[in-house]
Amino acid sequence: MSRIPRISLEHWRSLQAVVDSGGYAQAAAALHKSQSAVTYAVQKIESQLGVKIFEIEGRKAVLTPTGQMLYRRAVALVEEARELECAAQLLSAGWEAEIRLATEILFPPRLLLDSLARFRTESPGTRIEVIESVLGGTTEALLQGRTDIAISPRVPPGFLGDPLLRMRIVAVAHPEHPLHRVGRELTYRDLRAHLHVVVRDSGVKRDLQELSVEVEQRWTVGHLATSIEAVRSGYGFAWLPEEHIRDELAAGTLKRLPLREGAESVAELFLVVAEPDLAGPGVRRLTAIIREAVGAS
Repeated sequence: MSRIPRISLEHWRSLQAVVDSGGYAQAAAALHKSQSAVTYAVQKIESQLGVKIFEIEGRKAVLTPTGQMLYRRAVALVEEARELECAAQLLSAGWEAEIRLATEILFPPRLLLDSLARFRTESPGTRIEVIESVLGGTTEALLQGRTDIAISPRVPPGFLGDPLLRMRIVAVAHPEHPLHRVGRELTYRDLRAHLHVVVRDSGVKRDLQELSVEVEQRWTVGHLATSIEAVRSGYGFAWLPEEHIRDELAAGTLKRLPLREGAESVAELFLVVAEPDLAGPGVRRLTAIIREAVGAS
């Protein structure tokens, strides 16, 4: 079988227009072509592929089962060609083929995904690589040139960042955890006898001072979701971002610890563009969308 298509994209567009418009005359008007040209295009598909696309039922032409399949594939093909042209136009205008985004895992996933989805509608041809990191990992991605945009708890030397979001971090445990049965305000001394679940700094040079409290028993995990699940299962306690555990707090599967000091803190995230003077339109637009998503939340 020849690797060169025998049917042109224009022929498939004609078939789609005939079905969508409800007839050859209407399709010709929509495509700004003569009716004979549209008729020829459909007949060319039938003759080249040896199939019958339409059959007459009463006084109306309807798609055959084969025609229905070809129509569905034609719609997908024409749409893919349209998207390809759109991507080429964006790239020719300087829009990036790929954007790398390093984001601290504290940043709410719903805001991240909403931002990416909105950006996709404006630049479907741009690929996004998301680097999910913890503490020093986001800083390292900037310093090592591995990201174009960063949502980071720190702005490393040599970079400029704008405050993006302030998040409340709260101490929690399962409602049946022994710490909730002490019956008074808790101190750090009370915590030392229990398992503390911590998310590992993803940077190579880990900052041990980021640990919330020094204890004998500690699980250090690689992702925030694992930490939440461990605490929700009753294995230990942790300081977790309130935004990520709203459902658990509302459902009562997690409960705040009545600490005398340090029951909660505030973490600030910054939006950093790695090279603002060289940033392309895609990077600039995505950062604007992220700011708007946070502002609307």
